[in-house]
Amino acid sequence: MTSPVKRYAHWIGGQWRQPAEAHYAVVNPATEQTVGHAPEAGPAEVDEAVRAAREAYGQWSRTSPAKRAAVLERIADVLVSRSADLVPLLQSETGATIRVASSMQIPTAVDRFRRYARGAVEPDTVPLAPQPVRATPLAAGGLVGAAAVRRPVGVVGCITSYNFPIVNLAGKVAPALAMGNTVVAKPAPQDPLTCLLLGEVMKEAGLPDGVFNVITGSGATAGEALVAHPDIDMISFTGSTAVGKAIARSAGGAMKRTLLELGGKGAAIVLQDAVAEGGRPGRTLKAAISAVGSTWAFHSGQICTAPTRVLVHRDQYELVITTLEQYAQSLTIGDPVDNSTVVGPLISAAQRDRVEGFIAGARDQGARIVTGGERPDLKPGYYAAPTLIADVTPDMTVAQEEIFGPVVVAIPYDTEDEAVEIANGTAYGLYDYVFSADAGRAWAVAARLRSGNVGINTAQRHPETPFGGFKESGIGRDGGSFGLSVYSELQAVVWS
Repeated sequence: MTSPVKRYAHWIGGQWRQPAEAHYAVVNPATEQTVGHAPEAGPAEVDEAVRAAREAYGQWSRTSPAKRAAVLERIADVLVSRSADLVPLLQSETGATIRVASSMQIPTAVDRFRRYARGAVEPDTVPLAPQPVRATPLAAGGLVGAAAVRRPVGVVGCITSYNFPIVNLAGKVAPALAMGNTVVAKPAPQDPLTCLLLGEVMKEAGLPDGVFNVITGSGATAGEALVAHPDIDMISFTGSTAVGKAIARSAGGAMKRTLLELGGKGAAIVLQDAVAEGGRPGRTLKAAISAVGSTWAFHSGQICTAPTRVLVHRDQYELVITTLEQYAQSLTIGDPVDNSTVVGPLISAAQRDRVEGFIAGARDQGARIVTGGERPDLKPGYYAAPTLIADVTPDMTVAQEEIFGPVVVAIPYDTEDEAVEIANGTAYGLYDYVFSADAGRAWAVAARLRSGNVGINTAQRHPETPFGGFKESGIGRDGGSFGLSVYSELQAVVWS
């Protein structure tokens, strides 16, 4: 006899709060079975969570940085101690491969809490040199001193994406708490269960009740109520550009602070010198293939920073196409709990259908489907095959829109100027890549890219860099010490 599927509750004011109305099913993308039932939040429950955060703000914002740091460090410790229970739940609700779920979800969240335990005690005051000032009708003259001090923003609403739910939430909550803010979190509807359990983790670590709250919902109601709530001082959002624009419109009416981490359409520019003499793939081209291949091999392309457009000089175009085709066909698609699986399912049937629609549209517009493009013969599960689309022109839909699936489009170019123009020719500007045997040349090309991040000969990340985008890829930067700045307000203090 199978055990009943768990029905979860909101985490408000340090305790579980059953929803007033209903629950909804959270589905495993690989098995299409219900993992658990998440609570539906209405405006009343959102209000309750925000009021709890507001009531907790005074004490937490006055807690010493050293004590805040100690709590954040204990949160990391508790996450480690509970990882054996959390990883299977996280894997089942996200559909991530077991390798990604076990090595890049909980461990990365732990790293972020530890990083901001250190961040809590970073200096928050910038002393300014005293200045002699003349007497004015406002005040007597004299030597005036000043300092710029980071102060907490207040109550922060954190709305996160489905691809890396607990990692993304930790990246917002940890710096927010380190700065003395309180939080109401609203995870993505597809996989909120592990995020709900983060409330228990934080209580066990000694975080005061009300400092961290989590509400969930299957649709837009809870998120809209959170953004519109008059006691929310800041919204930190990761997700689609369309939703980000709606949040910006709502938040702007009340001058709420925003951090918007939105979509991307990453370009990987492969310069001519990336190919070794004799037309063979050299070390630089191999790095490019590996980076572009991560669109297929890493969480089925459900990554906003993925290099989904590969721009190749026309002379090397077919070589790169052939090499990428071989890479895509070598990847194992299947059950994400099997250690041999590289490409797991997409998050939902709706997302799979969306990806398939983009591929069909590319075919209709005259592009060439080199490999993939057909639904794998795997049931159950929401699978999409690694797909390479060639002969794409920059104006095609697949070259302009974020697909968020295992799809790479290949675009030829004739000159470096043309490559830069193509790379910059979308509404996005989150993460681009340049591959060249000449690092100086790659650096010069990077300076011309309208992108918040540029990788040179690598898809690796640096944890201390500012993360965010140009254009419609968002507003603001977090990461490293920049994360402390974005969750704070600067206050100037002046004295005579």
